[in-house]
Amino acid sequence: MKEKKKSDLSVLLGYAGSYKKLTFLGLTLSAIAMILGMLPYICIWLVARDLIAVAPDWTRAADIGKYGWLAFAFSLAGIVVYFAALMCTHLAAFRTASNIRKQGVEHLMKTPLGFFDSNASGLLRNRLDGAASETETLLAHNLADIVGSAAMFIGMVVLMFVFDWRMGAACLFAAVISVAAMFTMMGGKNAKLMQEYQVAQDYMSKAGTEYVRGIPVVKVFQQTVYSFKAFKEAIEDYSKKAELYAADVCQLPQAVNLTATEGAFIFMVPVALFIAPSALASGSFATFVTNFAFYAVFSAIVSTALARIMFAASGMMLASTALGRIAQVMDAPTLEITDDPKEPKDNSIEFKNVSFTYDGADVPAIDHVSFRVEPGQTVALVGPSGGGKTTAASLIPRFWDATDGSVLVGGVDVRDMDPHVLMDRIAFVFQNNRLFKASIFENVRAARPGATREEVKKALSAAQCDDILAKLPNGMDTIIGSEGTYLSGGEQQRVALARAILKDAPIVVLDEATAFADPENEVLIQKAFGALTKGKTVIMIAHRLSTVVGADKIIVLDNGHAIEEGTHKALKAQNGLYSRMWTDYNKAVKWRISTGEAM
Repeated sequence: MKEKKKSDLSVLLGYAGSYKKLTFLGLTLSAIAMILGMLPYICIWLVARDLIAVAPDWTRAADIGKYGWLAFAFSLAGIVVYFAALMCTHLAAFRTASNIRKQGVEHLMKTPLGFFDSNASGLLRNRLDGAASETETLLAHNLADIVGSAAMFIGMVVLMFVFDWRMGAACLFAAVISVAAMFTMMGGKNAKLMQEYQVAQDYMSKAGTEYVRGIPVVKVFQQTVYSFKAFKEAIEDYSKKAELYAADVCQLPQAVNLTATEGAFIFMVPVALFIAPSALASGSFATFVTNFAFYAVFSAIVSTALARIMFAASGMMLASTALGRIAQVMDAPTLEITDDPKEPKDNSIEFKNVSFTYDGADVPAIDHVSFRVEPGQTVALVGPSGGGKTTAASLIPRFWDATDGSVLVGGVDVRDMDPHVLMDRIAFVFQNNRLFKASIFENVRAARPGATREEVKKALSAAQCDDILAKLPNGMDTIIGSEGTYLSGGEQQRVALARAILKDAPIVVLDEATAFADPENEVLIQKAFGALTKGKTVIMIAHRLSTVVGADKIIVLDNGHAIEEGTHKALKAQNGLYSRMWTDYNKAVKWRISTGEAM
């Protein structure tokens, strides 16, 4: 367990970079501050000693003023040094948290784009941003308190045995009970329970984010109870874990801990009663009273020191769990980049015996698929839902890498190309394109940052967006999402098409690009396709078979296998799966709601 904590701390300090030295300086200053904070108690003992020695003529205690000023100086010095310590640890903590976020984002930039399909943005943000904040608390406060409390505890033990070891042992007994109670709460199997608590908190955060995002759909379809179920279960699981830890695990140990620390003075009473007779007999009763007064005041430090240790230890546990969540981001698979990139010879696409299986899946999404798309050809991938169409298309721009076989662009395996070269050659339009909260102009120019306003405007016009710009208050400079400016799904799709048109890539991948468009927008989107795909190599995925009739080649995928290939006319003649799909599609198109006479 200690080795794991040391490893966690080492990992955390690794993110600090050059600020690691500042962390160590802060920890050293924190230890010094705690020692300085204990010295006034010795001054109190000296004051009590001098007063008792001259009682009842207090005027003879000439040095108590000096001791008072010393106590004030030590207290002030402790505050100043502790403030300097926190300045150091806070600066290091802020930089460390910033480095974690930066390195996390840099790492995510290297992951395949398909990684984000299986990892919700809300969960990734909670893992990275939320976990970084928790490590910030550890470095800024908890770690300094741990080191300072350790120094305080060592100094406390030394002081306990300086004046009267028996009274010191009584105070220390309270500390032993407190440490045992804290270990019961935070050690052993209960540490695992704390991890489960954090996992439940992550899941609740994810479920809450997804629920809030889905509220519009929930309201439209009146599915409130059912949609709330997952969120409700996440809350109940979190509540159960929190209640289990607070009530079943912490209740008794915490009661014992607080009783021991807050009532440390109680342990001194029987010891004092035991020592008093011998002190009277030996004539050292004044010294006995002085020591008793010192330990009575000093016992208050016990609760302060142990409370610091408890909260700091809790912070260590939270930080350890946070580092585990950060590791889930940092351990995300990265896109392998070849040291010897090759240039494609043309814009052809070829699948050679390609298979791909998603992580955790038992069955391949596509299994030994082979086909070729010549430069300038339009090839459609069709088939039942779950057949592997989107998976196959996503392997071309390396959203994922094939498990077996090769995906070639221009005769070169995509894994042997520079990723930037590959992405420059491919434009893709999905069924759920996302636009940035920026102007229409900036959204479109994201495809080619060096494009001029005229080029962006031309791309928007080619994508049939003139009517969209005409109704916006500031034309293409209108910021989406500001002042109630929102676009419909079909309008967003046309803006996304403008982005793809501006990119002017020789290969175009269209994945259900008209899936959510209304009839009016679909007509405009189909017109925009003409500008986007002219002279390009096109991979098109569509459920509406009318959109692929004119394709140079149609490949039918079913259960991950390419079972048919040919033109629309040839596939109809085969009377296979495509022929049946075409028949069913036409029946669906001709279907109408019939009206009958009222009974």
